Amino acid sequence: MQRTQITNIVLIVLIIIVTIYINIPNAPAIPGINRQFQTRLGLDLVGGVQALLEADLPPDQAIDADAMQTARQIVENRVNGLGVTEAVVQQAGDRRIVVELPGEKDPEQALSILKQTGLLEFVDFSELTPQAAFTLVGTKIETDFATGQSPVQPTQPLTSTQTTQTFHTVMTGKALKSVSVTSNQLTGEPEVAFQLTSEGAQIFKDYTTANVGNVLSIVLDKEVISVPTINEPITEGQGSISGNFTIESANALAVQLRYGSLPIPLKIVESRTVGPTLGQDSLRKSLIAGAIGFIVVILFMGLYYRLPGFVAIFAILVYALIDFALFRAIPITLTLPGIAGFLLSTGSALDANILVFERMKEELRSGQTLRQATKLGWVRAWPSIRDSNIATLITCTILYYFGSTLGATIVKGFSLTLFIGVIVSLFTALLVTRTTLTMALEYIKPTNLSRWFGI
Repeated sequence: MQRTQITNIVLIVLIIIVTIYINIPNAPAIPGINRQFQTRLGLDLVGGVQALLEADLPPDQAIDADAMQTARQIVENRVNGLGVTEAVVQQAGDRRIVVELPGEKDPEQALSILKQTGLLEFVDFSELTPQAAFTLVGTKIETDFATGQSPVQPTQPLTSTQTTQTFHTVMTGKALKSVSVTSNQLTGEPEVAFQLTSEGAQIFKDYTTANVGNVLSIVLDKEVISVPTINEPITEGQGSISGNFTIESANALAVQLRYGSLPIPLKIVESRTVGPTLGQDSLRKSLIAGAIGFIVVILFMGLYYRLPGFVAIFAILVYALIDFALFRAIPITLTLPGIAGFLLSTGSALDANILVFERMKEELRSGQTLRQATKLGWVRAWPSIRDSNIATLITCTILYYFGSTLGATIVKGFSLTLFIGVIVSLFTALLVTRTTLTMALEYIKPTNLSRWFGI
């Protein structure tokens, strides 16, 4: 046996060992490698929510590309802050964002957090009494920060005890350094605690020192959510927001504030919910279809191509191990179209083997020796294998580009798994099939070609 063949065999064995380890559920961690490999399933397999967000601006108004990208990043951060795993957030066109939340059980709350602008303002209510300020909780107001002009009246009428005044924004949420959810030491009710940047802390210190006894309202997206009275100067740059929160609403507010305000307003133009039962049923049927197809392939290859067919079956098994290990290691979120791409790439792996085996049969029928037929079979089949797979890879690249640009996650998932599958199928055909077949022919030394090759 040549040194090259020995090297290839060792490489194949190592690949099989590594891929089996990656594919084992809850495999023990390797010392020094802090990484868990998991199968990520998409929305259509585990259920969840898919929504299409659009810039809430006039259709003829141009939208800055950087602002839209920033909005997408903030939405993604908010999704991650909600604890949703395997979520997909991508821009679709120049004014839309596609959001997929697999496994999300409270879609209404999640979507309300994603679309809200999240603009936090500390607004001067010093000219109002605490009682008058309290009547504005839950109402919408206008502030000078948003308009860039002179302060204006609130959108709802003031009470009889109030006079004309203006509402001035002292500081915005940009001054926040960190945000967390805590409990009030006296009442035990949830609060949102915040830490300010050094610049924000100085502004807060100066304002609270000059306004002890006055009301400083906290406004989110122009809605008054809290009207605390300044009891003493706040000099440490930290404080808390109270407002009859539940744990869920406090966490929602913390997520919005932690990841900043959206540069442009968003609205939900389309949403759909996929039940987990439907997703599990789709996954079960996909696995059954794949198993049936694989059994048919094994029977066909074994009966029609005999010895080379069984070598191809071994190569396909290695191909499946490698492909699935890559899905878990990268990781790639598997959807129904993604599984379809994987199964289609399995066909590509078989195509390469079939082309080689048919060429070998032709050479054997023409009187070539077994060694010569094996060599010529690979040489003469390679141009067809190369060209067909390159064409498939180019198509996958085009589909992935348009899927990413237009927000078509179905197309994107299909093209990605197919692309990876084609690469892996070429690898297994050139390394695993060729090495295994050469080794088998050397050890078995078949003489009855009709029996061993089906010619």
